[in-house]
Amino acid sequence: MIRTSLRAGVLAVAALAAAQGAQAQLFGDDQARQAILDLRQRFDQAVTAQNRLVDENAQLRRGMLDLQQQIESLRGELARSRGQEEQLTRDIGELRQKLTAQQTLEERLQKLEAGEAARAADPSAQASAPPQGGEPAAASGGEKQEYDAALAVFRAGDFKGSQTGFANFIKRYPRSTLAPSALFWLGNAQYATRDYKEAITNFRSLLTAAPNHQRAPEAMLSIANCQIELKDTRAARATLDSLVKTYPQSEAAQAGRERLSRLK
Repeated sequence: MIRTSLRAGVLAVAALAAAQGAQAQLFGDDQARQAILDLRQRFDQAVTAQNRLVDENAQLRRGMLDLQQQIESLRGELARSRGQEEQLTRDIGELRQKLTAQQTLEERLQKLEAGEAARAADPSAQASAPPQGGEPAAASGGEKQEYDAALAVFRAGDFKGSQTGFANFIKRYPRSTLAPSALFWLGNAQYATRDYKEAITNFRSLLTAAPNHQRAPEAMLSIANCQIELKDTRAARATLDSLVKTYPQSEAAQAGRERLSRLK
């Protein structure tokens, strides 16, 4: 557009110069020369103004490009900031879930240890404990050490490490009196790492191998908890109903009744 205007200006000046040349013949050479000088001065001023407009337009375009780049940079920084905020929110949520799971497991562990201590102090309770058919009467020293080592890893919050320990124990001592307890804590460790399907498998293995074990009610309650986490509400209700019917006097059954009331 600017070049077109410049060309038009040049043509106009040429036309004027031609007209003045014709007039010079009528009014004299001096007047003609002066008129041509005036026209050239006006033409030079017009060219200068045009060039200045071209430069200003170029500067304006560069400024707009710089501004656009700054806007895009700010948008990128804002997107990264939002992404970091979302990731932080997810990390906080996962941390809260892990803390909640760990607290729940610690509470279970404390209750179970308190029950074991009470039974150990009451000989009649030990005498009335249901036998585990086909299992040795007591665990050997080596078995107990390996079991305690895996349980210590679990208590330290290393749930992945405790899974390895309990799984190895069960593989080496499948008929040990501690095998059902190892299955129980293996399932709890898997629950803590949100491996709910494998946790259900091990809790069910405990119920199949030792349905009268002291931890059987807790194992069934844990199955229901896993099913709730998996959004399988129908299966969770069925498991809780079975828990209440099979172990009606247990603390786990009481907790199961409460969960059933919330699921309905």
